[in-house]
Amino acid sequence: MKQFVVVLCAGGLLTGLIGYDTPASGQVAGDNAPVMLELPPGYRDWPLIAVAHEEGKLNDLRAILGNEIAIKAARAGTLPYPDGTIIARLAWDYHPLEESKEAFGNAQSFVAVTPKNGVQFMVKDARKYASTGGWGYIEFDDGKPSSKAMPSACFACHTTVKSRDFVFNRYAP
Repeated sequence: MKQFVVVLCAGGLLTGLIGYDTPASGQVAGDNAPVMLELPPGYRDWPLIAVAHEEGKLNDLRAILGNEIAIKAARAGTLPYPDGTIIARLAWDYHPLEESKEAFGNAQSFVAVTPKNGVQFMVKDARKYASTGGWGYIEFDDGKPSSKAMPSACFACHTTVKSRDFVFNRYAP
């Protein structure tokens, strides 16, 4: 009986250790693996953290969305963001609204039109993504993980906002 209990406990411990490092559903293990294999369900319905206008080479309008963990932390000003935070970035080309030109004499209202640069996500897991400030980065093009080298490319830019846990935007109430 004593041997049976020892074998049972050892089996449970082994199962727990294997499961501990197993990635969550929709994620892949390994340093070079994508952060996620699928778009998070319902991400387009996540609350808005901020709106941004990016100039320069990118020249787009952006909506920054967050899952429940991200929104709670953003509203409270919590830094660093807790593990489980997911921040989404949607971007569009923009064009002047013709009606604003007629109403005001010049183009001063602009509207989002064609989506661009895929949908990008930052996923917080301080242990898993320790080499990139605790954040994993991924872009989806047409609903599939992009083949672009996101972690190193994204992290290089995000290091300029290390004091804000590598997040450019602030919550806009």
